[in-house]
Amino acid sequence: MKRIAYLCADPGVPIFGCKGASVHVQEVVRAMGRLGASVELFAARTEGEAASDLRPLPLHALPVSPRGNPAEKEKSALAANASLRAALAASGPFDLIYERYSLWSFAGMEFAREQGIPGVLEVNAPLIDEQAVHRGLTDRAAAEAVAARAFAAARVIACVSEGVAEWVRTRGQDLSCKVHVVPNAVNPHRFGPHGAQRRPPVAGTFVIGFVGTLKPWHGLPALAEAFAQLHLRVSEARLLIVGDGPERETLVNVLKERGLLNAVHFAGAVDPEEIPGWLASMHVAVAPYPALENFYFSPLKMFEYLAAGLPTVASRVGQITELLRDGETALLVPPGDAKALGEALSRLRADEGLRVRLGNTGRAWVKRHHTWDAAVARLLHMTSH
Repeated sequence: MKRIAYLCADPGVPIFGCKGASVHVQEVVRAMGRLGASVELFAARTEGEAASDLRPLPLHALPVSPRGNPAEKEKSALAANASLRAALAASGPFDLIYERYSLWSFAGMEFAREQGIPGVLEVNAPLIDEQAVHRGLTDRAAAEAVAARAFAAARVIACVSEGVAEWVRTRGQDLSCKVHVVPNAVNPHRFGPHGAQRRPPVAGTFVIGFVGTLKPWHGLPALAEAFAQLHLRVSEARLLIVGDGPERETLVNVLKERGLLNAVHFAGAVDPEEIPGWLASMHVAVAPYPALENFYFSPLKMFEYLAAGLPTVASRVGQITELLRDGETALLVPPGDAKALGEALSRLRADEGLRVRLGNTGRAWVKRHHTWDAAVARLLHMTSH
Protein backbone atom coordinates (compact mmCIF):
# COMPACT_ATOMS: atom_id res chain seq x y z
CA MET A 1 0.00 0.00 0.00
CA LYS A 2 1.35 3.41 -0.98
CA ARG A 3 1.76 6.04 1.72
CA ILE A 4 0.83 9.40 0.21
CA ALA A 5 1.30 12.84 1.75
CA TYR A 6 -1.36 15.18 0.35
CA LEU A 7 -0.35 18.85 0.73
CA CYS A 8 -2.47 21.99 0.49
CA ALA A 9 -0.65 25.05 1.84
CA ASP A 10 -3.06 27.47 0.16
CA PRO A 11 -4.67 29.74 2.81
CA GLY A 12 -7.63 30.24 0.46
CA VAL A 13 -8.62 26.57 0.40
CA PRO A 14 -10.30 25.20 3.54
CA ILE A 15 -9.91 21.49 2.89
CA PHE A 16 -13.15 20.59 4.67
CA GLY A 17 -15.09 23.53 3.22
CA CYS A 18 -17.79 23.99 0.56
CA LYS A 19 -15.80 25.77 -2.18
CA GLY A 20 -15.08 24.03 -5.46
CA ALA A 21 -11.40 23.87 -4.50
CA SER A 22 -12.34 22.24 -1.19
CA VAL A 23 -14.49 19.64 -2.96
CA HIS A 24 -11.59 18.98 -5.32
CA VAL A 25 -9.26 18.22 -2.40
CA GLN A 26 -11.80 15.93 -0.75
CA GLU A 27 -12.58 13.95 -3.89
CA VAL A 28 -8.93 13.42 -4.87
CA VAL A 29 -8.14 12.18 -1.37
CA ARG A 30 -11.15 9.85 -1.41
CA ALA A 31 -10.11 8.42 -4.78
CA MET A 32 -6.61 7.77 -3.44
CA GLY A 33 -8.14 5.81 -0.59
CA ARG A 34 -10.40 3.78 -2.89
CA LEU A 35 -7.32 2.91 -4.94
CA GLY A 36 -5.68 1.44 -1.85
CA ALA A 37 -3.42 4.29 -0.71
CA SER A 38 -2.88 5.40 2.87
CA VAL A 39 -3.17 9.20 2.88
CA GLU A 40 -1.99 11.82 5.37
CA LEU A 41 -3.20 15.41 5.01
CA PHE A 42 -0.98 18.48 5.42
CA ALA A 43 -2.98 21.71 5.12
CA ALA A 44 -3.02 25.35 6.14
CA ARG A 45 -6.81 25.58 6.45
CA THR A 46 -8.14 22.69 8.53
CA GLU A 47 -11.08 24.32 10.30
CA GLY A 48 -14.59 22.94 10.06
CA GLU A 49 -15.96 19.46 10.40
CA ALA A 50 -14.63 16.82 8.07
CA ALA A 51 -17.01 14.41 6.37
CA SER A 52 -17.25 11.13 8.27
CA ASP A 53 -15.12 9.20 5.77
CA LEU A 54 -12.29 11.77 5.99
CA ARG A 55 -12.12 12.05 9.78
CA PRO A 56 -9.86 9.00 10.30
CA LEU A 57 -7.10 10.44 8.08
CA PRO A 58 -4.03 11.78 9.92
CA LEU A 59 -4.10 15.58 9.72
CA HIS A 60 -1.15 17.97 10.09
CA ALA A 61 -1.98 21.67 10.39
CA LEU A 62 0.47 23.97 8.62
CA PRO A 63 1.15 27.58 9.71
CA VAL A 64 -1.31 30.20 8.48
CA SER A 65 -0.06 33.70 7.67
CA PRO A 66 -1.41 36.39 10.00
CA ARG A 67 -3.94 38.90 8.75
CA GLY A 68 -2.74 42.37 7.94
CA ASN A 69 0.03 43.78 5.81
CA PRO A 70 0.16 41.91 2.44
CA ALA A 71 3.94 42.01 2.24
CA GLU A 72 4.27 40.52 5.72
CA LYS A 73 1.74 37.82 4.86
CA GLU A 74 3.77 36.83 1.81
CA LYS A 75 6.99 36.65 3.82
CA SER A 76 5.26 34.57 6.48
CA ALA A 77 3.90 32.17 3.87
CA LEU A 78 7.38 31.75 2.41
CA ALA A 79 8.82 31.07 5.86
CA ALA A 80 6.22 28.32 6.38
CA ASN A 81 8.15 26.10 3.96
CA ALA A 82 10.48 25.21 6.81
CA SER A 83 7.54 23.96 8.91
CA LEU A 84 6.21 21.91 6.00
CA ARG A 85 9.57 20.29 5.42
CA ALA A 86 9.90 19.44 9.12
CA ALA A 87 6.38 17.97 9.23
CA LEU A 88 7.07 15.76 6.21
CA ALA A 89 10.37 14.56 7.63
CA ALA A 90 8.81 13.75 10.99
CA SER A 91 5.84 11.89 9.50
CA GLY A 92 7.59 9.93 6.75
CA PRO A 93 8.68 7.93 5.01
CA PHE A 94 6.21 8.40 2.17
CA ASP A 95 6.02 6.74 -1.22
CA LEU A 96 4.67 9.84 -2.94
CA ILE A 97 4.12 13.54 -2.25
CA TYR A 98 1.02 15.04 -3.91
CA GLU A 99 0.57 18.78 -3.66
CA ARG A 100 -2.08 21.25 -4.75
CA TYR A 101 0.04 24.13 -6.08
CA SER A 102 -0.12 27.30 -4.02
CA LEU A 103 1.67 30.62 -4.40
CA TRP A 104 4.36 30.28 -1.74
CA SER A 105 4.94 26.54 -1.31
CA PHE A 106 7.97 24.73 -2.73
CA ALA A 107 9.19 22.53 0.14
CA GLY A 108 6.94 19.58 -0.68
CA MET A 109 8.23 19.01 -4.20
CA GLU A 110 11.84 19.65 -3.19
CA PHE A 111 11.50 17.23 -0.26
CA ALA A 112 10.16 14.56 -2.62
CA ARG A 113 13.05 15.04 -5.02
CA GLU A 114 15.61 14.86 -2.22
CA GLN A 115 14.03 11.65 -0.89
CA GLY A 116 14.05 10.09 -4.34
CA ILE A 117 10.27 9.63 -4.40
CA PRO A 118 7.72 10.94 -6.91
CA GLY A 119 6.32 14.41 -6.45
CA VAL A 120 3.04 15.28 -8.19
CA LEU A 121 2.17 18.95 -8.40
CA GLU A 122 -1.47 19.63 -9.26
CA VAL A 123 -1.95 23.05 -10.88
CA ASN A 124 -5.53 24.29 -10.95
CA ALA A 125 -5.08 27.88 -12.10
CA PRO A 126 -2.45 30.46 -13.11
CA LEU A 127 -2.29 31.55 -9.50
CA ILE A 128 0.31 34.27 -9.91
CA ASP A 129 -1.82 36.06 -12.52
CA GLU A 130 -5.02 35.47 -10.50
CA GLN A 131 -3.47 36.88 -7.35
CA ALA A 132 -2.12 39.95 -9.13
CA VAL A 133 -5.43 40.75 -10.83
CA HIS A 134 -8.01 39.81 -8.21
CA ARG A 135 -6.39 39.93 -4.78
CA GLY A 136 -3.12 41.84 -4.98
CA LEU A 137 0.45 40.58 -5.16
CA THR A 138 3.26 42.53 -3.51
CA ASP A 139 6.30 40.47 -4.49
CA ARG A 140 5.61 38.93 -7.89
CA ALA A 141 9.28 38.09 -8.42
CA ALA A 142 9.25 35.93 -5.29
CA ALA A 143 6.06 34.17 -6.40
CA GLU A 144 7.63 33.44 -9.79
CA ALA A 145 10.74 32.08 -8.06
CA VAL A 146 8.62 29.78 -5.88
CA ALA A 147 6.76 28.47 -8.94
CA ALA A 148 10.05 27.84 -10.74
CA ARG A 149 11.39 25.85 -7.78
CA ALA A 150 8.24 23.78 -7.35
CA PHE A 151 7.85 23.09 -11.09
CA ALA A 152 11.50 22.11 -11.43
CA ALA A 153 11.36 19.70 -8.49
CA ALA A 154 8.08 17.98 -9.41
CA ARG A 155 8.24 14.71 -11.32
CA VAL A 156 4.72 15.17 -12.70
CA ILE A 157 2.81 18.44 -13.15
CA ALA A 158 -0.90 17.73 -13.51
CA CYS A 159 -2.86 20.64 -15.00
CA VAL A 160 -6.65 20.71 -15.04
CA SER A 161 -6.86 22.27 -18.51
CA GLU A 162 -4.77 23.06 -21.57
CA GLY A 163 -4.94 26.75 -20.63
CA VAL A 164 -3.30 26.04 -17.29
CA ALA A 165 -0.77 23.70 -18.92
CA GLU A 166 0.28 26.41 -21.37
CA TRP A 167 0.78 28.84 -18.47
CA VAL A 168 3.06 26.32 -16.76
CA ARG A 169 5.05 25.61 -19.93
CA THR A 170 5.89 29.30 -20.34
CA ARG A 171 7.77 29.13 -17.05
CA GLY A 172 10.54 26.82 -18.25
CA GLN A 173 11.73 25.26 -21.48
CA ASP A 174 12.32 21.92 -19.79
CA LEU A 175 8.82 21.57 -18.30
CA SER A 176 6.84 20.27 -21.28
CA CYS A 177 7.89 16.66 -20.78
CA LYS A 178 6.45 16.55 -17.26
CA VAL A 179 3.24 18.55 -17.90
CA HIS A 180 0.03 16.54 -18.35
CA VAL A 181 -3.58 17.71 -18.73
CA VAL A 182 -5.95 15.86 -16.40
CA PRO A 183 -9.40 17.51 -16.36
CA ASN A 184 -11.53 17.60 -13.26
CA ALA A 185 -13.95 14.78 -12.67
CA VAL A 186 -16.74 13.51 -10.44
CA ASN A 187 -17.72 10.58 -8.27
CA PRO A 188 -20.90 9.51 -10.10
CA HIS A 189 -22.02 7.30 -7.22
CA ARG A 190 -22.84 10.45 -5.22
CA PHE A 191 -25.34 11.60 -7.83
CA GLY A 192 -28.27 10.37 -9.85
CA PRO A 193 -31.78 9.12 -9.11
CA HIS A 194 -30.76 7.00 -6.14
CA GLY A 195 -28.68 9.68 -4.38
CA ALA A 196 -29.30 10.57 -0.74
CA GLN A 197 -31.24 13.60 0.48
CA ARG A 198 -33.25 14.01 -2.72
CA ARG A 199 -35.26 17.22 -3.10
CA PRO A 200 -37.76 16.62 -5.92
CA PRO A 201 -38.75 19.70 -7.96
CA VAL A 202 -41.83 21.52 -6.72
CA ALA A 203 -44.83 20.33 -8.71
CA GLY A 204 -45.90 22.67 -11.49
CA THR A 205 -42.59 24.51 -11.71
CA PHE A 206 -39.68 24.42 -14.14
CA VAL A 207 -36.46 24.84 -12.15
CA ILE A 208 -33.25 26.19 -13.70
CA GLY A 209 -30.28 25.64 -11.39
CA PHE A 210 -26.80 27.05 -10.92
CA VAL A 211 -24.17 25.75 -8.49
CA GLY A 212 -21.00 27.65 -7.65
CA THR A 213 -19.35 30.54 -5.89
CA LEU A 214 -20.92 33.81 -7.02
CA LYS A 215 -17.89 35.37 -8.70
CA PRO A 216 -17.62 37.80 -11.66
CA TRP A 217 -16.32 35.09 -14.02
CA HIS A 218 -19.36 32.82 -13.59
CA GLY A 219 -21.66 34.71 -15.95
CA LEU A 220 -24.36 35.67 -13.47
CA PRO A 221 -25.56 38.82 -15.34
CA ALA A 222 -26.25 36.73 -18.46
CA LEU A 223 -28.03 34.14 -16.34
CA ALA A 224 -30.26 36.80 -14.76
CA GLU A 225 -31.15 38.26 -18.16
CA ALA A 226 -31.80 34.83 -19.71
CA PHE A 227 -34.04 33.88 -16.80
CA ALA A 228 -35.95 37.15 -17.14
CA GLN A 229 -36.57 36.39 -20.83
CA LEU A 230 -37.71 32.85 -20.04
CA HIS A 231 -39.99 33.94 -17.21
CA LEU A 232 -41.89 36.26 -19.55
CA ARG A 233 -42.86 33.21 -21.62
CA VAL A 234 -42.92 30.56 -18.90
CA SER A 235 -44.44 31.94 -15.70
CA GLU A 236 -43.81 28.69 -13.81
CA ALA A 237 -40.04 29.04 -14.35
CA ARG A 238 -37.97 29.24 -11.18
CA LEU A 239 -34.27 29.96 -10.64
CA LEU A 240 -32.30 28.10 -7.97
CA ILE A 241 -28.89 29.48 -6.96
CA VAL A 242 -26.79 27.12 -4.83
CA GLY A 243 -23.71 28.93 -3.56
CA ASP A 244 -22.65 32.29 -2.20
CA GLY A 245 -20.06 34.92 -2.93
CA PRO A 246 -19.27 38.58 -3.59
CA GLU A 247 -21.67 38.92 -6.54
CA ARG A 248 -24.75 37.88 -4.59
CA GLU A 249 -25.85 41.40 -3.68
CA THR A 250 -25.53 42.60 -7.27
CA LEU A 251 -27.48 39.60 -8.53
CA VAL A 252 -30.23 40.16 -5.94
CA ASN A 253 -30.54 43.82 -6.97
CA VAL A 254 -30.79 42.95 -10.68
CA LEU A 255 -33.48 40.35 -10.03
CA LYS A 256 -35.33 42.73 -7.72
CA GLU A 257 -35.37 45.44 -10.40
CA ARG A 258 -36.89 42.92 -12.81
CA GLY A 259 -39.54 41.91 -10.26
CA LEU A 260 -38.24 38.34 -10.19
CA LEU A 261 -37.12 37.79 -6.59
CA ASN A 262 -40.24 35.78 -5.78
CA ALA A 263 -39.28 33.36 -8.56
CA VAL A 264 -35.72 32.85 -7.27
CA HIS A 265 -34.38 30.84 -4.36
CA PHE A 266 -30.90 31.45 -2.93
CA ALA A 267 -29.80 28.32 -1.10
CA GLY A 268 -26.49 29.90 -0.03
CA ALA A 269 -23.29 27.94 0.52
CA VAL A 270 -24.12 24.33 1.32
CA ASP A 271 -22.15 21.32 2.47
CA PRO A 272 -20.80 19.22 -0.43
CA GLU A 273 -22.81 16.26 0.84
CA GLU A 274 -26.01 18.24 0.19
CA ILE A 275 -25.23 19.11 -3.44
CA PRO A 276 -26.72 15.89 -4.92
CA GLY A 277 -30.02 16.66 -3.23
CA TRP A 278 -30.12 20.20 -4.57
CA LEU A 279 -29.28 19.01 -8.08
CA ALA A 280 -32.14 16.53 -7.87
CA SER A 281 -34.54 19.47 -7.38
CA MET A 282 -33.58 20.99 -10.76
CA HIS A 283 -34.96 20.30 -14.24
CA VAL A 284 -32.05 21.97 -16.08
CA ALA A 285 -28.60 23.19 -14.95
CA VAL A 286 -26.49 26.01 -16.36
CA ALA A 287 -22.80 26.95 -16.62
CA PRO A 288 -23.17 30.41 -18.24
CA TYR A 289 -19.56 31.56 -18.44
CA PRO A 290 -18.86 34.94 -20.07
CA ALA A 291 -16.39 35.53 -22.90
CA LEU A 292 -13.08 35.52 -21.03
CA GLU A 293 -9.77 36.23 -22.74
CA ASN A 294 -8.08 33.25 -21.09
CA PHE A 295 -10.61 30.62 -20.06
CA TYR A 296 -8.53 28.09 -18.15
CA PHE A 297 -11.24 26.52 -15.98
CA SER A 298 -12.15 22.86 -15.72
CA PRO A 299 -15.59 23.41 -14.17
CA LEU A 300 -16.47 20.97 -11.41
CA LYS A 301 -20.11 22.01 -11.69
CA MET A 302 -20.25 20.74 -15.26
CA PHE A 303 -19.19 17.22 -14.28
CA GLU A 304 -21.57 17.19 -11.31
CA TYR A 305 -24.51 18.36 -13.42
CA LEU A 306 -23.87 15.57 -15.91
CA ALA A 307 -23.36 12.93 -13.21
CA ALA A 308 -26.74 13.91 -11.78
CA GLY A 309 -28.36 13.23 -15.14
CA LEU A 310 -29.29 16.88 -15.59
CA PRO A 311 -29.72 18.36 -19.06
CA THR A 312 -27.08 21.08 -19.11
CA VAL A 313 -26.66 24.39 -20.93
CA ALA A 314 -23.07 25.64 -20.96
CA SER A 315 -21.03 28.32 -22.66
CA ARG A 316 -19.10 27.28 -25.75
CA VAL A 317 -15.68 28.22 -24.36
CA GLY A 318 -12.38 26.63 -23.33
CA GLN A 319 -12.40 23.08 -22.03
CA ILE A 320 -16.20 22.92 -22.19
CA THR A 321 -15.98 23.06 -25.98
CA GLU A 322 -13.21 20.46 -25.98
CA LEU A 323 -15.16 17.95 -23.88
CA LEU A 324 -18.89 18.35 -24.60
CA ARG A 325 -20.77 17.79 -27.85
CA ASP A 326 -23.55 20.23 -28.60
CA GLY A 327 -26.89 18.46 -28.81
CA GLU A 328 -25.43 15.15 -27.58
CA THR A 329 -24.12 15.63 -24.05
CA ALA A 330 -25.26 19.25 -23.49
CA LEU A 331 -26.52 22.35 -25.25
CA LEU A 332 -23.73 24.84 -25.92
CA VAL A 333 -24.32 28.58 -26.40
CA PRO A 334 -22.00 31.52 -27.15
CA PRO A 335 -20.37 32.83 -23.95
CA GLY A 336 -22.13 35.81 -22.41
CA ASP A 337 -25.07 35.57 -24.84
CA ALA A 338 -28.16 35.94 -22.65
CA LYS A 339 -30.55 35.65 -25.58
CA ALA A 340 -29.06 32.35 -26.76
CA LEU A 341 -29.04 31.03 -23.19
CA GLY A 342 -32.70 31.96 -22.73
CA GLU A 343 -33.63 30.30 -26.04
CA ALA A 344 -31.79 27.10 -25.05
CA LEU A 345 -33.65 27.02 -21.73
CA SER A 346 -36.96 27.62 -23.51
CA ARG A 347 -36.17 24.78 -25.91
CA LEU A 348 -35.53 22.40 -23.04
CA ARG A 349 -38.69 23.51 -21.29
CA ALA A 350 -40.72 22.61 -24.34
CA ASP A 351 -39.00 19.31 -25.15
CA GLU A 352 -39.05 16.75 -22.36
CA GLY A 353 -37.65 14.10 -24.69
CA LEU A 354 -34.57 16.25 -25.33
CA ARG A 355 -34.13 16.76 -21.58
CA VAL A 356 -34.24 13.02 -20.96
CA ARG A 357 -31.87 12.24 -23.81
CA LEU A 358 -29.28 14.85 -22.80
CA GLY A 359 -29.50 13.77 -19.17
CA ASN A 360 -28.95 10.11 -19.99
CA THR A 361 -26.14 10.61 -22.50
CA GLY A 362 -24.40 13.17 -20.30
CA ARG A 363 -24.40 10.86 -17.29
CA ALA A 364 -23.19 7.90 -19.35
CA TRP A 365 -20.39 10.02 -20.84
CA VAL A 366 -19.10 11.31 -17.52
CA LYS A 367 -19.21 7.82 -15.94
CA ARG A 368 -17.20 6.47 -18.86
CA HIS A 369 -14.60 9.23 -19.19
CA HIS A 370 -14.37 11.50 -16.15
CA THR A 371 -14.47 9.80 -12.77
CA TRP A 372 -12.13 10.77 -9.95
CA ASP A 373 -10.97 7.15 -9.61
CA ALA A 374 -9.85 7.09 -13.25
CA ALA A 375 -8.20 10.53 -13.06
CA VAL A 376 -6.24 9.71 -9.89
CA ALA A 377 -5.29 6.25 -11.17
CA ARG A 378 -3.88 7.90 -14.28
CA LEU A 379 -1.83 10.32 -12.17
CA LEU A 380 -0.46 7.58 -9.95
CA HIS A 381 0.43 5.53 -13.03
CA MET A 382 2.45 8.47 -14.38
CA THR A 383 4.67 8.45 -11.30
CA SER A 384 5.83 4.89 -11.97
CA HIS A 385 7.48 5.86 -15.28
